[in-house]
Amino acid sequence: MPATRLRTHRVAKPWGRQKLWPGFADAADGELIGEIWFQTEGDEVPELLVKYLFTSEKLSIQVHPDDTRARAAGYPRGKDEVWVILDAEPEATIALGLKAPTTRDHLRQSALDGSIEQLVDWKPVKAGEVIYSAAGTVHAIGAGLTLIEVQQNVDLTYRLYDYGRPRELHLDAGIAVSDPVPFTPSQVTRDAGDGRTILTEGPKFVLERWQDGTHSLALGAIPALLIPVVGGGTVDGQRWTAGECWSVTGDTRVVLDAGADVLFAYPGGDVVPA
Repeated sequence: MPATRLRTHRVAKPWGRQKLWPGFADAADGELIGEIWFQTEGDEVPELLVKYLFTSEKLSIQVHPDDTRARAAGYPRGKDEVWVILDAEPEATIALGLKAPTTRDHLRQSALDGSIEQLVDWKPVKAGEVIYSAAGTVHAIGAGLTLIEVQQNVDLTYRLYDYGRPRELHLDAGIAVSDPVPFTPSQVTRDAGDGRTILTEGPKFVLERWQDGTHSLALGAIPALLIPVVGGGTVDGQRWTAGECWSVTGDTRVVLDAGADVLFAYPGGDVVPA
């Protein structure tokens, strides 16, 4: 199957922005775009989903279930995710885990009275950082950030707290799947040679960064995603550019123009088809 450019889907959010990122048209007057998703045509639901996020306010404090708990709730999979920070305003933060271990009862009470804002651990972030957030991690993306998110492909978020916004919370389900402990970084960045850097090797997916040369791939039936960040090049002879996302399988040849920067994602070793 030849490489296929995925369809973009713009999602309005109360915490979104009008000014987006090179490669994307800015939002219309009165519109706040928080996310851009890349989606396949038809009914196919691939294992992975890629999004850009643009934040002007904090996102809700939230959590995602793992595969087992998600399937028990009727979903095809849980949700691990990784963030690649493209741009961060001074003092931008992301909440990751809690400052200290606590009980689920205390976590629930803090979500009800708002003290969860002080319970979570707001960490400073900057452009270039890569953060792997496993299912069960209590987290919130802060304001002033532009990032790429690669995640297990499921629209499943349990909001624990939303700063008084009139949106639904999911306390019972969210508290049940939360790990009320400090965050432990798990990504391992390493040079893989041939212009490839492994940014993370999470159990659900692998994320690489390519910044040089030509890459000949023998993927078989593995569905992989090519995410151009800067510059352009070709995949199977088709032209790609920043702001796109391509689905690739089989024998594939990717050529990067000088100065191009690309992310490449594919399912990890313990992914079980839904």
